[in-house]
Amino acid sequence: MANAKFNAKINGEEITAEMRRAAARGLRLATEHVLSVSNQRVPHDVGDLERSGAAVVDREDLVGVISYDTPYARTQHENLDYQHKPGRTAKFLELALREEAETVKLMLARQLQQVFK
Repeated sequence: MANAKFNAKINGEEITAEMRRAAARGLRLATEHVLSVSNQRVPHDVGDLERSGAAVVDREDLVGVISYDTPYARTQHENLDYQHKPGRTAKFLELALREEAETVKLMLARQLQQVFK
């Protein structure tokens, strides 16, 4: 039987801090990705709605938010009766988030995996 000994010093606070930084990077990449996909579907006339889109990450609470900031953004998103140009649709953000869920998970996982390389 072979015996092996080793000493390891683990700094839990440092690992936790690096994991939080990695998670924040992943959230930033993921929210920007979903916003980009959503922008490809957002109803488009002159582009104000699309240009109002923003992806923001709260690094402290690790929360990502994607929003559109026009007076009519919610109505355009929710009203299924509106007619849109080809490729543009209601539920543009909701659909993008659902369709990109696996990609979002992979983006987050890749950033977290970097901590342990």
